[in-house]
Amino acid sequence: MSSPARYSVLSRKPIDEVGEEDGHGSGLKKSLGLWQLTAIGVGGIIGVGIFTLAGVVARGDAVNPAVGPAVVISFLIAGLASAAAALSYAEFAGMIPRAGSAYTYGYVALGEIVGWFIGWDLLLEYTAIVSVVAIGISGYFSAFLGGIGIELPAALAYAHTPETPDGIINLPAILTCLLVTWILSRGSKSFGRFELVAVGLKILVVLAIIGIGIFHIHTENFVPFMPNGFEPAMAGAATVFFAVFGYDAMSTAAEEAVDGKKHMPKAILLSLAIAMALYVLATLVLTGMQKYTEINPQSAFASAFDSVGMPTIATIISAFAVVSILTVMLTFMLGVTRVWFSMSRDGLLPAWFAKTDRKRGVPLRVTWIAGIASALLAGVFPIRLVADLTNIGILAAFVVVCAAVIVLRKTRPDTPRTFRIPFMPVVPIFGLLASGFLMLQLHWDTWVRFGGWLIIGLIVYWFYGRKNSMLNPNSPRRLALRERQEVG
Repeated sequence: MSSPARYSVLSRKPIDEVGEEDGHGSGLKKSLGLWQLTAIGVGGIIGVGIFTLAGVVARGDAVNPAVGPAVVISFLIAGLASAAAALSYAEFAGMIPRAGSAYTYGYVALGEIVGWFIGWDLLLEYTAIVSVVAIGISGYFSAFLGGIGIELPAALAYAHTPETPDGIINLPAILTCLLVTWILSRGSKSFGRFELVAVGLKILVVLAIIGIGIFHIHTENFVPFMPNGFEPAMAGAATVFFAVFGYDAMSTAAEEAVDGKKHMPKAILLSLAIAMALYVLATLVLTGMQKYTEINPQSAFASAFDSVGMPTIATIISAFAVVSILTVMLTFMLGVTRVWFSMSRDGLLPAWFAKTDRKRGVPLRVTWIAGIASALLAGVFPIRLVADLTNIGILAAFVVVCAAVIVLRKTRPDTPRTFRIPFMPVVPIFGLLASGFLMLQLHWDTWVRFGGWLIIGLIVYWFYGRKNSMLNPNSPRRLALRERQEVG
């Protein structure tokens, strides 16, 4: 292991040392092929964004004006910004197929302090995403139970909000988080198989929604198309951005890919293209079937089919939505555990977290910690609050990745790349500016929460991370590793 000439918070992780073992049993098993990787990406993108957030943004609430049928524009804006970032991720994934995603890319290109902040940011954001999706599943689960004549008490079905004043705790969301944690703990091979089957089912469900719903569109529901002007559609894009970045978490699985350099770029671009085509069609069907003012944001498509006299289809959709949205939770739970694993392996967090189970090859400790944390968030917070908190963090990661890919083209032009961004540097600059713009559309209180989390992260880094970093020649873990190597 080489040492930087002079260690500082701006020291960069050498590309050839990314994923290097530290002697603490931190090895991940390679078992994922192209279609399993693509399934993980599609599984992370298509889910609560289409089944829940489309209805939330279209209808609006007491704080956020209704976007109406123009929610399709919100998705297109978010998708365009996401596509530019996706190309940046694809270039990095083909060059550095290692766990960690934006954390690793920022560490290599921009230095340790930038990598730390993005990694710390993603620990919260990915955990929050799992919680948002669990809340979305809960709404459809309640709709499914209602369709078969069972009413779950409001106190156990919802968190307390102005819209659900009788709610206390979202029990279905909590149980779903724990179920997903258990599935992920079984190992990446089992998880990959489950994801492939579940994503296939999910695509069939969305195609069925579009295929059936298109015959029940009433064009008068599209009027007014933009009831409150263009500004709410832009703010809506910042919220639904949550729905178009599953490939980000999928890239954290690069180290478990059989041929990461070849398959990761393809999987990233395939998953986003498939998802955006389905999003545009589904949102048009949703707002064409039911007037945006009457959509139930908790279970939008079930509500739409109920409105056209098809309650049985609504019940079936609710049941399959629960199963298909699980894949989003699995993808992002995978993301938080692999980022946490990578930061621990690099010495920025305790080595205890990087320990993997020898039989299954997964970091069980961080998997269960993240699962319990997401369950607590899902149980007590409303969906839009958690979604906005999630989006600001992912948008920040996109800004860093778009900047990092430009820097690395300049500093490491000869490093082999299996994919190169076209129209460099125009595409990543657009992605950087678009992501930054969408961040500015979020509410000020989201920025306050985000800033508070980063301040806590700075304290942790200053008193632990920089002292124990594997790039620090005086790090206790680095010295211990060197001693083991000399003895061996």
